[in-house]
Amino acid sequence: MLEIRNLHARIAEDGTEIIRGLNLTVNKGEVAAIMGPNGSGKSTLSYVLAGREDYEVTEGDILYDGESILDLDPAERAAKGIFLAFQYPMEIPGVATMEFLKVAMNAQRKARGEEPLSIPDFLKRVKAASGDLSMDMAMLKRPLNVGFSGGEKKRAEILQMKLLEPKLCVLDETDSGLDIDALKIVADGVNALRSPDRAMVVITHYQRLLEYIVPDSVHVLYRGQVIKSGDKNLALELEENGYAGIIGEAA
Repeated sequence: MLEIRNLHARIAEDGTEIIRGLNLTVNKGEVAAIMGPNGSGKSTLSYVLAGREDYEVTEGDILYDGESILDLDPAERAAKGIFLAFQYPMEIPGVATMEFLKVAMNAQRKARGEEPLSIPDFLKRVKAASGDLSMDMAMLKRPLNVGFSGGEKKRAEILQMKLLEPKLCVLDETDSGLDIDALKIVADGVNALRSPDRAMVVITHYQRLLEYIVPDSVHVLYRGQVIKSGDKNLALELEENGYAGIIGEAA
């Protein structure tokens, strides 16, 4: 589903290269964990996949379902089923969470050639999905992410993911700022979306998240490149020994 070939990317404003020849393949049905020390390019990779304009691809390609997405803007990528859950979700004052969800869902449906959801059908879907995440419906009447705790923001993003049903989910440090109870709820929401037709890229610093979202593959990112790949046991090795040994092997 996702194939990244010799990707080079830099910050558009100052030209600082962050991704330096990255190669990665993620198949349908696969949950791939991306790990690495601070500054290795993990979040940059998620932004480049989503098409953020402040990052510039200078070489290589990103193939999604066999087609390059480099010329697509973020909205076009989202319409094709690519979803990014941010490490620090943005607050949008003046836009009720419920209204945001309705507009986003109907935009996706329009892109697929489907009719807009009726209000009763929309509410039914939102109530079911929010219940799965232990979210109070009253919270959805508030402006998106405004005044939300860290855990509430992450639940709101997983709620969006459940309702939009993307084909490629990119989760940028979803465990950041979560206590153990919120982590379990968010992980349960992610696990419920695992599907033979859906791929997930889970970016994290710690093995803790991967105890709840067990990956099919683990890839270590360092200085903008994947320097080692393995199965879930690689994450356990990193938890026990850190990155120094693997970085030394790759040097």
